[in-house]
Amino acid sequence: HVLGTDKLGRDILSRMIYGARVSLAVSLIAIFVGGILGVSLGLISGYFGGLVDSVLMRLVDLSLSLPTILLALVLVAAVGPSFGTVIGVLVVLLWARYARLVRGETLGIKERDFIARARVAGASHTRIMFRYIFPNVINSLVVLATLQVGYVILLESALSFLGAGLPRPTPAWGLMIADGRELIVTAWWVSMFPGLAIMLTVLSLNL
Repeated sequence: HVLGTDKLGRDILSRMIYGARVSLAVSLIAIFVGGILGVSLGLISGYFGGLVDSVLMRLVDLSLSLPTILLALVLVAAVGPSFGTVIGVLVVLLWARYARLVRGETLGIKERDFIARARVAGASHTRIMFRYIFPNVINSLVVLATLQVGYVILLESALSFLGAGLPRPTPAWGLMIADGRELIVTAWWVSMFPGLAIMLTVLSLNL
């Protein structure tokens, strides 16, 4: 047991390796689903403008103004902790960031000449949004999604630490830290190594 064992005698290293798969799977699925929802609404909002834009942006403002951890705790407490619930909570928290970014990019792109030519050629609104505008916002989306992976790992770990994330005995990093908090003096490695894994993963993704 290179990194020691927890209070039930389970190997810390093997649980951390498995926990990496859990944390990254949660992050990637949540970012993918939240990204699709946010990008679609952002394109619609920026392209059509007017009342549609006002309504969608008010929803974005509402989503961004809510306290993240508190909202997540309420949703998980109402539905119950599970892998699917955590994904759903993270999607609710993530979509607004994508919608706002894409909407801002779309406002500028839709005024360019090649969009006007597409309209003259008879292209539909859907084709213009997803064939001509969307490819021009991919670079910004890649940057945002990369930064979001670290953010989502931290958020999922925080929820698991508070008991509102993935249910036991799933070896999520946040749960492993929570399991070791009462042993921090006598068995510091139980919490320290999963914590280091979170820190190094988030730091490497941000860099």
